[in-house]
Amino acid sequence: MKKKSIGLRGLTLSALATALLSALPAWAVDPFTLRDIRVEGLQRVEAGTVFASLPFRIGDQYNDDKGSTAIRSLFGLGLFSDVRLQVNGDVLVVIVEERPTVADVSFSGIKEFEDEALKKALRDIGLTEGRPFDKALADRAEQELKRQYINRSMYAAQVVTTVTPGERNRVNLNFSVVEGDVAKIREIRIVGNQAFSESTLRNLFDLDTGGWLSWYTKSDRYSRAKLNADIETLRSYYLTRGYLEFRIESTQVAISPEKEDMSITINISEGNRYVVKSVALEGEYLGKEEEFKSLVTLRAGEAYNAEDEASTVKAFTDYFGAFGYAFAQVEATRDIDRVNKQVSFVLRSQPARRVYVRRINVEGNNRTRDEVIRREFRQLESAWYDSDRIRLSRDRVDRLGFFTAVEVDTQPVPGTPDQVDMTISVVEKPTGNLSLGAGYSQAEQLSIIAGIRQENVFGSGNYLGLDINTSKFNRQLVLSTVDPYFTPDGVSRSFDAYYRTTTPYTEQGGDYRLVTPGVSVKFGVPFTEQDTVFFGIGAEQTRIEPGNGLPQAYQQYSDTFGESSTSVPLTVGWSRDGRDSALVPTQGRLQRFNTELGVGGDTRYLKANYQLQQYFPLTKQYTLAFNTELGYGKGLGGKPYPIFKNFYGGGLGSVRGFDQGTLGPTSPILSGTSAGQLVNIGGNRSIALNAEFIAPFPGAGNDRTLRMFGFVDVGNVFGEQEKLSFSQLRASVGVGLSWISPVGPLRFAIANPIRKFSGDRIQKFQFQIGTSF
Repeated sequence: MKKKSIGLRGLTLSALATALLSALPAWAVDPFTLRDIRVEGLQRVEAGTVFASLPFRIGDQYNDDKGSTAIRSLFGLGLFSDVRLQVNGDVLVVIVEERPTVADVSFSGIKEFEDEALKKALRDIGLTEGRPFDKALADRAEQELKRQYINRSMYAAQVVTTVTPGERNRVNLNFSVVEGDVAKIREIRIVGNQAFSESTLRNLFDLDTGGWLSWYTKSDRYSRAKLNADIETLRSYYLTRGYLEFRIESTQVAISPEKEDMSITINISEGNRYVVKSVALEGEYLGKEEEFKSLVTLRAGEAYNAEDEASTVKAFTDYFGAFGYAFAQVEATRDIDRVNKQVSFVLRSQPARRVYVRRINVEGNNRTRDEVIRREFRQLESAWYDSDRIRLSRDRVDRLGFFTAVEVDTQPVPGTPDQVDMTISVVEKPTGNLSLGAGYSQAEQLSIIAGIRQENVFGSGNYLGLDINTSKFNRQLVLSTVDPYFTPDGVSRSFDAYYRTTTPYTEQGGDYRLVTPGVSVKFGVPFTEQDTVFFGIGAEQTRIEPGNGLPQAYQQYSDTFGESSTSVPLTVGWSRDGRDSALVPTQGRLQRFNTELGVGGDTRYLKANYQLQQYFPLTKQYTLAFNTELGYGKGLGGKPYPIFKNFYGGGLGSVRGFDQGTLGPTSPILSGTSAGQLVNIGGNRSIALNAEFIAPFPGAGNDRTLRMFGFVDVGNVFGEQEKLSFSQLRASVGVGLSWISPVGPLRFAIANPIRKFSGDRIQKFQFQIGTSF
């Protein structure tokens, strides 16, 4: 039999079948039994890869159909630029030509991106070192790079790909980029508005025409995603103010010929403003019509609000779910009266069948033990489906802090209309943390912070941490461990061992110190899903290490108890945090209450403090915030209140404009170069009242990480022998700046004391990293 070959070169897979069909009549061979199969042309690809893709083996019957299938399979590997089959008697020779392999991917002319970021983008489309080179893939990579620049509003960017052959059938790819300038938004127009001014509507947008802070916010860089978000914000603004038939007619984005300036035009149709005429209920409501009516937030006589409509439907669905009706159908239909500009609503509900949860599955927890997740569930297996408990279960798992994502999926059990299975899927994140940082404030000077923490030790859900914090006036070493489920009922136990050294905030020219080693154990008892009360006991020793500059009050305390005194404090605490964010809250309330009772050792005392923060969102951009902190301490059993438990006031976190920790009682220095000088020693009672009006920083748009605020502070600290008098309160007003910087929350304040007394130490400009209010 003569040698015959079947081959294809330079064909796309889509054209492969057609070419084969046209080629087969010319190269047809009679079927025969394969005695041997050889492969030629391999350089890096393993022969086993080729043999595994062939639809036949030695001893099988070979025919033209199997040959066509073999060629398609080998091309489908993406490893070869040419594949041919040659028949030599009863031997089949597979001749391949390997694609070049990418040896290196490099970039030149790039300033906007890091090389690794671009390599990752190309890796996602299949172009990376070690992969076969494909000209079509290189063209796609070029388009991907241009897309990355378009996402940064750099429309003039040009990309040229250079392919350089290398040794052993490898190629080097270089993408040469001419970035050009960033295209800036020069104009945003809204056409068709009548009810609201164009400036009011533009202020809703995150995109703008730029300001002096645009280098930071990049709000003048066009982004399709941001524009879509702004359009939805505009739509929501109208729909929540009665404009039921509001529409976005069109959106035009134009770019100048030099690709440096952009203009955006949004054409809208406001329609009429509608008022709710009536709301009626139809369907089955489980005999609880009054309860469902109380969930309706649409009110007759008020302007239509799309958020009220959506929240009412969701509230109905959730309420049905609380009774086990997981698949209740709730629909709000509208009857629009365009003549009178009124809209009537009918809420139709069908609860369907009540179901219960057959099984709860947990997925995605490779490290965290199942029990750590399951013990947070409030929905139980074999119990009626309860949407409130399912939502609470999901939130409790999320609040563990061990996962980047927590999702709950409910699926009907096939063949059983009254059962569902629930699957909770988690995506774990690293829970170990090794930190080293530094901070600076006018009060504490330079502080070094280091720590090693593991929030999920061995997947058990327990916390173990070691923290070191040092500054000019306060240093501490703390070892902590927390078992959140010390008992099966959810009582937590935390243990702390600490060593602290403290000197007063103010410079005295002395070298005395307060040294406090101690240990404590605390138990957290959940009273409700939102409230946990903490009970604890500790033991600590406080030593007054004398030196130059020791105040008289400390010397008197040392004369009474000696240079070292012991204490056994009992603690009780409670907190509830309902803020929408811990870093940049705009609404909600935070409450904390802590008490410490010295019941043993050399001291007998009570120390209590309460904090209340309340945030009121005035608009999307403006927030009104209030903070109240009260502190009280008292000696018990005829013993004085320990001076080292005093409260301090003044400065950031208290009354701004006054030097840190300088409000309240003073005591003279006994010896040294500063003898007779009065220094602040704090007091056993404190009060601080703060009010802030928070607004966007000019030019920063709606960026919540950079804000400015105006404030009013009132407060003072009082000694045990002093009368708490409102006439002695200090007060200040001022402005400030808060920035969530890469090194932590940073706050600046310029304050002007409006109520001060002789001897007060004023500090009008203050700043600190890490202050929360």
